[in-house]
Amino acid sequence: MSGARLALTLCVTKAREGSEADLDALESMFQQLGFEITMKRDPTAQQFQEEMEKFQQAIDARKDFVSCAFVVLMAHGLEGHLKAEDEQMVELKDLFRVLNNKNCQALRAKPKVYIVQACRGEQRDPGETIGGDNTVMVTEKLQTIPTHTDMLYIYSTVEGYLSYRNDRKGSGFIQTLVDVFLERKEPILELLTEVTRRMAKAEVVQEGQPKKVNPEIQSTLRKRLYLQ
Repeated sequence: MSGARLALTLCVTKAREGSEADLDALESMFQQLGFEITMKRDPTAQQFQEEMEKFQQAIDARKDFVSCAFVVLMAHGLEGHLKAEDEQMVELKDLFRVLNNKNCQALRAKPKVYIVQACRGEQRDPGETIGGDNTVMVTEKLQTIPTHTDMLYIYSTVEGYLSYRNDRKGSGFIQTLVDVFLERKEPILELLTEVTRRMAKAEVVQEGQPKKVNPEIQSTLRKRLYLQ
């Protein structure tokens, strides 16, 4: 994939022990994959929005070709929200819309990937033991593209559930994602299937009880995205 690769990471480290390990792993991964990296620690709610808008403005101001953009968001959270350094809540949808096809011309029809390491609720998953379409689609020559196409959202857990992080090693989600992205060369959706497989196999022990967790992937990508 030719063209500039850009990555923005916004991470709240306050009361999130182990987040520095995730930041180190992500920085190393992005460097090895040829990304230009911007990182900001402990943004306030206002700064979350401002940093996203600065990222968008910098992308649109570039003279060279931009092939894709990654945004990593790490904080405490609830479904649809992140808790900023100042304890104020940030709506994910407000952050996501900054780079959509309407608002970021340089990324129009280009892959935009969001990685969200945050809780999405309070539920815990103990795990389970496993032992003709009538829709008509218009396929005439494409003149426009949808506002929200070419987006990929990668959540560390499913809706309504907790996400986990080790105080020393960081989050299993970020560490596993970095390992897979650097080890393998398949399209990103296949890489994410492998991340999910590894996460589903692993267990997290909390308060002496084993728990399960798996990522959730939402994609409107129109093309395969290769990182290497």
